Amino acid sequence: MHRFVSLTLLGLTLFAQTKPDSNFQVHVNEVIVPVTVTDEKGRFVSDLDKKDFQIFDEGKEQRIEYFSRERNQPVVIGFLIDLSSASAIHWKTFQDGAVEMVYTLLPGDKKFSGYLLSYTSTPELVVQTTTDPEKINQQIRKMRPSGGSALYDAVWMACTRHDLVKGEPIEPRRIIVIVGDGHDNASTHTLDQALEIAQRNLVTIYGVSTSAFGDVQPEEQNLVKLAEQTGGRVVSPLQKLYSDISGYLSTPKDAGNYVYEADTGGYASELSKGLYTAIANVAGEVTTQYILRYVPDTDGAPTDPKRVARRIKVTVDLPLVKVRARREYYP
Repeated sequence: MHRFVSLTLLGLTLFAQTKPDSNFQVHVNEVIVPVTVTDEKGRFVSDLDKKDFQIFDEGKEQRIEYFSRERNQPVVIGFLIDLSSASAIHWKTFQDGAVEMVYTLLPGDKKFSGYLLSYTSTPELVVQTTTDPEKINQQIRKMRPSGGSALYDAVWMACTRHDLVKGEPIEPRRIIVIVGDGHDNASTHTLDQALEIAQRNLVTIYGVSTSAFGDVQPEEQNLVKLAEQTGGRVVSPLQKLYSDISGYLSTPKDAGNYVYEADTGGYASELSKGLYTAIANVAGEVTTQYILRYVPDTDGAPTDPKRVARRIKVTVDLPLVKVRARREYYP
């Protein structure tokens, strides 16, 4: 006698067949892909239909079984704050920006909840999941940077602490917002391990880079990879702060090559404007996503036999749009 059991796990709907005295067998049934679409000016395209999307699994087009553009899904947002010594120079600015971001993303609606993780040489859960932004912001205001940076361990903790996010698989949506520069010198996990656990748990990662214009470090690409591979992106509010200012890098100063001096009105105004734009962009994408689901219709193995994950590509049949979706899943 056979018995059939269905369950959902790690972003895949699974179908299982059992029989007495036999091993438990599980087969992939559905893959779930959250998608964000913006136009050439970064504005959100929110009126698309199922027919506008194509999805490919290892290069083979798939039939979309389920499509949603529901805007009332609950969302859980993990705020990961870099407290390493490298963030000290602009800390007060990003501290204020993080507070503003929490208020924006947790507007008091019970559909939106969040938790707070800080990371130096080790990650620490500072505030358990809550709908009250003030509980998180009280702790952000107390934070002071010092020590190393364990970014990958922080991402791992955010994805594996099951008490932080309750529900499977797409409600609530899982978002991580990292405020940091992508540097890691203390984690026990690797970048690839952090990326895999985020993909397995359907977590979309966004980054607010703390790297300043003219001072971008190679490590920022770590932040970019975490974001882009999971369907998010990195915004860099400091990158354009001096780029359009005549005289930048042409008038050396003892304090550094900056036209806008720190702690001056011009500097604060430009930085606030950059942060506001960054926060608005992240907030818009958190609340403006499509959900696609499909049953894999392909026998093809991954193109690289050493790679476990399968590649996904989502396209939209419109010109000049940017499509952001996770790029892999793990069967």
